[in-house]
Amino acid sequence: MNKIPLFSYKELIVWQRSVELAKSVYFLTRDFPSEERFGLISQIRRSAISIPSNIAEGRSRGTRLDFIRFLKIAYGSGAELETQIEIAKEVFRVKISSYTKTETLLGEVMKMLNVMIKRMNSDSIKAN
Repeated sequence: MNKIPLFSYKELIVWQRSVELAKSVYFLTRDFPSEERFGLISQIRRSAISIPSNIAEGRSRGTRLDFIRFLKIAYGSGAELETQIEIAKEVFRVKISSYTKTETLLGEVMKMLNVMIKRMNSDSIKAN
């Protein structure tokens, strides 16, 4: 089990951007119909919050393998969020332009997570 260098998850740009994403999701979903409060709004918000939460938990575990596993979970939550946003765009009559910031942030976070996972996996292979 390779240890990873000690520094706070708060220093990770991917964590910082995913927190911005979660805030953007909260602002976006305020305009959704109130009857969806316990439906799609709840699902979308949970998926968004799951991304930085899993990055933080994985980073705090202290091993490379744990960190990779939690980055993959965060990536999966991003895929869920992407799907839920697509559904919301079709179902709710919120202007499509309202989604732009959230979708841009989500795209950035997903790319960063993908690169981190690939690099950390290849580093693990090189270390063995």
